[in-house]
Amino acid sequence: MREQRAIRILSYNVHSCIGTDRKIDPARIAAVIADAKPDIVALQEIDVRRRKTGGVDQAAIIASLLKMEAHFHPALAIAEEQYGDAIITALPAHPVKTGPLPSFGEARGAISVEVMFANRNLLVVNTHLGLRRRDRAQQMSTLLSPAWLRREDSDPTSAILCGDFNAVPSSAAYRLANRLLQDAQLVCNQRPRPTFPSRFPLMRIDHIFVSADLRVVASKVVRNRITSLASDHLPLVADIDISNT
Repeated sequence: MREQRAIRILSYNVHSCIGTDRKIDPARIAAVIADAKPDIVALQEIDVRRRKTGGVDQAAIIASLLKMEAHFHPALAIAEEQYGDAIITALPAHPVKTGPLPSFGEARGAISVEVMFANRNLLVVNTHLGLRRRDRAQQMSTLLSPAWLRREDSDPTSAILCGDFNAVPSSAAYRLANRLLQDAQLVCNQRPRPTFPSRFPLMRIDHIFVSADLRVVASKVVRNRITSLASDHLPLVADIDISNT
């Protein structure tokens, strides 16, 4: 059972809602999320009005099924077709910043939303870093800057940085994040688990990082029959105590 003042966040690369069985099913993704009972959902590889996935707004569909509100940022847009990242929650929330990240390869971006929970403001930043090592290091350096991890008044704030980093713990991008933030899988005395590929997970490339003032109560990678089918990544969940210290 969660502590009373703990908030649950789920980070999930949903692969355009295309499962390992090749079935396109936003409702299945929503069911996976609902079963985890998160307060905040950070999704990567979300399609909006893309022909290859039926021309629907996947972020809106998933949010509607969860009875939550979606905040979406397209990292890539061609005419009406969009592809990017979303933060979904039923908590009081407002977007703070969206934008591109430096990239020599495929376009990448990030979205941040400020969420109110237990009379605390929490900044949540969701991203999907590139496939090239140099891109990832530059993108992470950008995300760790005050432009992303502070509010407009420049005061330090409680923050969560999560997403598909495409970066294992030995990588430069991961090490940059780990210098300033806490890896949720490492700070709660539980064995870290890989998230990719979903059927036979070998690589820990999806991460949830939190600022030093936050305490991670628990963390897990959700692996079962449905999550092995719903996407090529497994969802990562963390329970975070945001009580005043």
